[in-house]
Amino acid sequence: MFKFQATVRADQSQTLVIDFANVPYADSAGIGALVGAYVTRQHTARRLALAGNRVRDALKVTRVEQFFNFFDSVSAAEQGPVA
Repeated sequence: MFKFQATVRADQSQTLVIDFANVPYADSAGIGALVGAYVTRQHTARRLALAGNRVRDALKVTRVEQFFNFFDSVSAAEQGPVA
């Protein structure tokens, strides 16, 4: 998880797309890392998009789903609007 956090913090792109297509589960630490990524990117007026819907249920349960933009694929996230 620390490598994930460091990678997200180091990324300077305007829009960061994280592909969850092959991620079957996100635990509370993973959800916390995603929320941290969201906050970091919001503070610098940059965007975060999540591709693949496998972790969406975990984010729904923890009531943080509304903070994220979900797309079916990386290409859809790259082409689609991200608020």
